[in-house]
Amino acid sequence: MNRRHFLAGAVAAGGSALVSQGALGYALSAGVGSAEMAQPALKPMAVGLMIPVGNDPEAVISRVKNLGMSNCFLQLDAYVGKFTPALVQEFRSLLEKYEVVATSAEVVGPGRLVWDFVDGPSTIGLVPKASRAARMDALRQTSDFAKLLGISHVQTHCGFIPENPKDPFYEDTVIAIREVAQHCAGNGQEFLMETGQETPTAMLRALKDVNLPNLGVGLDTANLILYGKANPSDALEILGPYVRSVHAKDGKWPTDPMRLGEEVLIGSGAVDFEQVFTKLHKLGYTGAVTIERETSGPQQIEDVKAEKVYLERIISKILLA
Repeated sequence: MNRRHFLAGAVAAGGSALVSQGALGYALSAGVGSAEMAQPALKPMAVGLMIPVGNDPEAVISRVKNLGMSNCFLQLDAYVGKFTPALVQEFRSLLEKYEVVATSAEVVGPGRLVWDFVDGPSTIGLVPKASRAARMDALRQTSDFAKLLGISHVQTHCGFIPENPKDPFYEDTVIAIREVAQHCAGNGQEFLMETGQETPTAMLRALKDVNLPNLGVGLDTANLILYGKANPSDALEILGPYVRSVHAKDGKWPTDPMRLGEEVLIGSGAVDFEQVFTKLHKLGYTGAVTIERETSGPQQIEDVKAEKVYLERIISKILLA
């Protein structure tokens, strides 16, 4: 999977010393380490950072603090099957040490993932039957882990949800989304569908057909453009009331029908952030705005610094208006 890179040297696969998810499930049933972490409140539309977390959580969590941000969005695929009470305590300690709030937790695997128009429909999300059960299990694991960290949102890509509601894959996907959302509801969490592979109308149909109050939308401002599905500002006319998290990312429309559009530095693509944030503000959105820059290495750090300044200038203008 090459969708997200954050300082590749710091985000390799999780340590082999961690034991299986069964250890966390057993510990929770026994009441060991089951107290939830209380996280501080954030300022409205506080800018944060998407961080894939691998075998050195401190490296990436401390980097959030060093970049002057108050919050992060945890990408936890490296730990599926390896969540333990010890890992809960490690993350708690690091979040408290660096005074960083974890706003959401996401997994998109396990299994093959191809981020394009050719193999994407058969490999991404909960739509593909071959990987559906394993991904549902991964999301349940992530929800249980996130609960102990006081994280109220669990997010994933549900996939290329069929436009045709009579497509058999559509009904199966709705059932899968409902089951995961119900598990998250049991943990006091919202389950969020990240925008991208489906049109806003198809996502709205799924939201209504699942029909659970804790099911919402994770708005990725660039993905709608990268997949050629919608302008994010226009998408808010359809999905706005359901948005519970925001990935700030920029991109260009796809011109090759086999490949996604190009993700680019915020401010240099097709996203009108002032328009998007103005609409979100009018809708009453007060959650985090999470930078997601899909590059790696030192240049990524410089890009994130510039993007933070760019976004905070726009957000400040809107909140003070």
